Amino acid sequence: MDENFRRAALNYHRLPNPGKLAVVPTKRMATQRDLALAYSPGVAAPCEEIKTDPDKARDYTARGNLVGVITNGTAVLGLGAIGALASKPVMEGKAVLFKKFADIDCFDIEVDALDPDRFVDIVAALEPTFGAINLEDIKAPECFEIERRLRERMRIPVFHDDQHGTAIVCAAAVTNGLALQNKSLADVRLVTSGAGAAAIACVELLVAMGLKPENVTLTDVKGVVYAGRDENMGANMARFAHQTDARTLPEVLPGADVFLGLSAPRVLKPEWLKTMGEKPFILALANPEPEILPDLAREVRPDAIIATGRSDFPNQVNNVLCFPFIFRGALDCGAREINEAMKVAAVEAIAGLARIEASEAVAAAYGGEAPMFGPEYIIPKPFDPRLILVVAPAVAKAAMESGVAERPIADFDAYRQDLDDVVYRSGQVMRPVFDAARKTPKRIAYAEGEDERTLRAVQAVVDDKIARPVLLGRRETIQARLRQLGLRLDLDKDVEVIDPDTSELFAPMIADYQKLVARRGLPMQAAARALVKRPTIAASMLLRAGHVDAALVGGLNSWWQQVKYVLPVIPPHESVRRVYALTALIQGNGVLFFCDTHMVLDPTAEQICEMTLLAAEAVREFGLTPRAALLSHSNFGSSDSASARKMRQALHLIREAAPDLEVDGEMQADTALSEALRQRTVPDSRLTGSANLLIMPTLDAANIGFSLLKAAAEGLQVGPMLLGVSRPVHVLTQSVTARGIVNMSALISAQPTEKAFEKVKNNDTK
Repeated sequence: MDENFRRAALNYHRLPNPGKLAVVPTKRMATQRDLALAYSPGVAAPCEEIKTDPDKARDYTARGNLVGVITNGTAVLGLGAIGALASKPVMEGKAVLFKKFADIDCFDIEVDALDPDRFVDIVAALEPTFGAINLEDIKAPECFEIERRLRERMRIPVFHDDQHGTAIVCAAAVTNGLALQNKSLADVRLVTSGAGAAAIACVELLVAMGLKPENVTLTDVKGVVYAGRDENMGANMARFAHQTDARTLPEVLPGADVFLGLSAPRVLKPEWLKTMGEKPFILALANPEPEILPDLAREVRPDAIIATGRSDFPNQVNNVLCFPFIFRGALDCGAREINEAMKVAAVEAIAGLARIEASEAVAAAYGGEAPMFGPEYIIPKPFDPRLILVVAPAVAKAAMESGVAERPIADFDAYRQDLDDVVYRSGQVMRPVFDAARKTPKRIAYAEGEDERTLRAVQAVVDDKIARPVLLGRRETIQARLRQLGLRLDLDKDVEVIDPDTSELFAPMIADYQKLVARRGLPMQAAARALVKRPTIAASMLLRAGHVDAALVGGLNSWWQQVKYVLPVIPPHESVRRVYALTALIQGNGVLFFCDTHMVLDPTAEQICEMTLLAAEAVREFGLTPRAALLSHSNFGSSDSASARKMRQALHLIREAAPDLEVDGEMQADTALSEALRQRTVPDSRLTGSANLLIMPTLDAANIGFSLLKAAAEGLQVGPMLLGVSRPVHVLTQSVTARGIVNMSALISAQPTEKAFEKVKNNDTK
């Protein structure tokens, strides 16, 4: 690495706190009672339960989601035997990957024990602490014996990732690479460069999947592994030692279909590739420099498919594609071990994912260009968020079918939803909304039907069955974009496509639209053009005419401008004065709703009452009980300013209209979020716990408060959602992602048309 990168890496590990891990409590520790529950005397209760039934450790401790990342530092990355202490940054990094990709907690443990017997005794004694063990960076051949003995002694999964993680991703790459080359695993010849732990594990797994042992030739630093060789011959190598007079790598390459390199830089010479079989598959996995650079290999063999271990070349074979998700599936079903069936299931899941369209996250990793299955994309990218959704269930199911799961998963649909919560922070909050949307999926018009984000979202909407999409746009353009993105949407079966320029649907709507905008300074001819040239207007008119049940518009232009296109067509409901905007912010500790973030600059007390009633119904659609706080600089009468009086008056109106709603005010923001602080101020407050619906005195306060908290807490935005419109329509922001559009699709599909207005209709403040 160059000196600048080295300094950056050192600063990354040193600042602002040394290392990459911290221990964070998962329970509140704010009062004396909390302390009594967490430690003495309360802690005795779960101890007694676990003593009676050891399986209850999963219910009362973190053990069921805790992995030990353990090494003795004898084979660390490309650094070699640097020792246990020097390996700690690597082990911390591995623990961070577990947390990042699969929400698995880890302790990294660096054991100063070179003797395998002592190492095995130490690790085996840690079984009460962990739900699984990830062995890391232990040199061969000791690693084989260490793993075997630990698996025999421990009733939790023990997995040496350098062996099996590499093998699983390598096998997925081979599966897809051979498929593209129209070759069968049972028929190919494979030659390795390297016969260490990773190489042997790769070959063993491929043999378990159908590769014939007699078609495997191993080579290492001493040359060909042949029958009768005594030097550097481990027991795991002997199975693949055949009778041959060949002694060097170039002697065994002729006719080979697959080269598997897990050895050293530049050991594969370009001229040797000419002797390999037709359409060879080259896995040059040495790091940081592969056995041969892809460009050099391609010059000699343009028909080859090439994979490396580096992220700057296509087809990176990276362990992170599998180990977090294998452990996730194993932990979740209570597997006693990770067996061959579970490994093969992971291989098939990873390989299968590469054959379907890439996700938005993967497209972002490629600079916006989504890769399609082919020679340059045979395995998924590490940041593909769908990996956990396919690999973990496949592994858990294989564990159950092979009889090693002690807590079988009963409902895999529910399990996948739980995993979805790991991938998408919005998952848990949005789950009730998605469930409601699936029961009564609406016909939704997507105004920007040619946009990449829309098309990716609509693919997910169709897959999840949460709506029946209607895409506005040119059919040929949409079809071309689908091919470019590798999406599976069938324009004849999955969606309806309407081109406003050519569809006869809009002819009878022209006169209606002209009447709607006649007094807004838009000439009749211009109105007719706007109807077919502005997708937001076209989608709104389809909604007004009843051709669709809901509409999602905007996303490419100014949010407020799109709202101005919508409101003449879809006016406020007859029961309300204005249209308001509610925006949700999903954080690590829950969700907060802010109103009004976009529409009314300085609402009156009556309008604050109205928006609160509408917003409360929207919160209920998320499966949450609304707890509304009317915010102010004033705390329960501490100020008599006009703004404070407005919020007090609004509270009176809200309580008259909805006496069962948990609401209080006027109050400061910290008072709204802290029940303890609120109780000290007004012990008789009707509001319990922490408020989740924050009603602001002005648009400025709502928008600024929301934006500040979003930036400070790195929260995830859902919305803005329009409240009070006569028909379901939402305007998307320019920053919306494909996942954001999916969320808005579920919201608008689940949204009851009239229910939100029932309390407002009965409110005599209008």
